[in-house]
Formats: sequence, structure tokens, C-alpha cells
Amino acid sequence: MNPVRLLAASVCAVACVAVAATVGHAQAPKEPAGAVVMTGAPNGGVKFEHKLHAKDRGIKCETCHHASKPEKPMTAAQEKCQDCHTKVATPPMKTKTQAAFHDPMAKKGLCIDCHAESDAKGKTAPTKCMDCHKKENA
Repeated sequence: MNPVRLLAASVCAVACVAVAATVGHAQAPKEPAGAVVMTGAPNGGVKFEHKLHAKDRGIKCETCHHASKPEKPMTAAQEKCQDCHTKVATPPMKTKTQAAFHDPMAKKGLCIDCHAESDAKGKTAPTKCMDCHKKENA
């Protein structure tokens, strides 16, 4: 192979690898944040520990950060729940914030279902309203 073509092919290969690494890195899920406080509930905000759920419990990001809906496409790999689920459901969304986590009496829903299941297996998880909702987190 001609030396100029070999050099051009080498440069192209290095550039392709660099672009692929950058694109792959940009689309990789972020490391879970520490604690986030979800505010807005009348009985207090909820402190959510990402590390406790994602790493220690092995819960996948997709469990809470579900795929976007066509009527409200995602703008990031993992968005805050409240980016789409607002206190009062705002069209095109049909699910308000509270309903994204549990029904009005906290008897079923994303959070409480998992907590109740863990409790039933002997693993302590908060299952009462005020176990999660704290006035100091407002």
C-alpha cells in the first residue's frame, strides 16, 4: 500500500475510534446521583437515595426512568419525574406526579408496590406515608 494511503487510512481509523468512544460515552447512563428530594407533596418532600436503590438494591434505571411517550419525547437519558409528571397532569401527559409514584391512598403504584414486596420478604422498606414524606424535605 502506498505510504500516503496508509497514513490517511490510519488517521481515518483513529478518528473513527475517537468519535465512536465519544458518542458511546455521551449516551451511557449517568452514575446515579446521591440523594434527590422530590418536593411538592402537601405532607412533605421525599428524599430518594439513588445509590441505595440502584447500586445496593440492583434496581435498574428503566424501572423509574421509563421510555418516553411519543406525545412527550425525552430530552435526556434519565430525566426527573417532574419534567413530565407535574402536580396537575398537563396535556399531553395524563399522569400527575402523585400517580406516577402511587395511587391516592398509597396502596399500589411504582414505589409502594416495591416497598410492600420488600417488606413481605423480610427486608425493611418504608410503607407508611410519613416514612417517606417528611416536612423537612419540603
